[in-house]
Amino acid sequence: MYNDFSNRLPLRRTMPSPTHNLVSPDLDQLVQSVLTSSKYQRVTRDLVRTIGAQELTKRRNLKEAIKATKNKLHQIAGAYLASKMEYAAWLDKLQKQTVDGQTVRPLCAEIMAHHASTRERLPILDHFYATLLADLPPITSILDLACGLNPLTRPWMPLAQPVAYYACDIYQDQIDFLNGFFTTIGVPGAAFACDLLQDCPTQAVDVALLLKAIPCLEQADKQIGRRLLDAIQAPILLVSFPAQSLGGRNKGMAANYEFHFRALVADRPWQIERFDFASELVFRVRK
Repeated sequence: MYNDFSNRLPLRRTMPSPTHNLVSPDLDQLVQSVLTSSKYQRVTRDLVRTIGAQELTKRRNLKEAIKATKNKLHQIAGAYLASKMEYAAWLDKLQKQTVDGQTVRPLCAEIMAHHASTRERLPILDHFYATLLADLPPITSILDLACGLNPLTRPWMPLAQPVAYYACDIYQDQIDFLNGFFTTIGVPGAAFACDLLQDCPTQAVDVALLLKAIPCLEQADKQIGRRLLDAIQAPILLVSFPAQSLGGRNKGMAANYEFHFRALVADRPWQIERFDFASELVFRVRK
């Protein structure tokens, strides 16, 4: 089903970087080295190239740049994944449950526990979207940026059918799994790999989700938050930040992230609403 929508996903280079088009034997070697490592072999090449080009300008040699690129990828995404993601087995279980007519919520929750970001959201999921989406105008399309496994929360969203769901992230095997998930549960839309440091999807949607993504992306680019918020083509944005560390510690994070977010949107004529959940601080933005 998602193939019907995949050709409606225009990507425009909206956030150019002076390092993006850098061509050098060192950069090619760095990209090849990173992509042959078991941990990062399914990361989109564009992102590895973007970060690698940055690190080559800052490090003394290629070896240091390769190590720094891997560290940056870990900070952006790798730290949030379980050691092994059983995508094929999970999809098989989902397909069997759907055929049997069983609800997929318990299995979706089990799968989401393998990603730190969605695992933190599980205890609040029953009222998370009920709070954030229920009073909005009818929604026909959603864009989930740096999505992780969050598309598996679709069964919790109080939305009428059909709603086209678009999602992007950096791992191709994860993208393949999400497309299989959409097909299995009958959700129109598509998942696709993208490098948000360089490209922001520009298709218009009713609601865009940018959940706990800005702090991760800012590990590689301190200016990415404002550029993404401006580039997203949606009248409603749900932008969130973690209220605690991965270890479960609250170190004044919510207050610090609110200060940071307010600075990002200070000169924008947008309406901002704040929602506090146990593990997540959410801002609903009306552009």
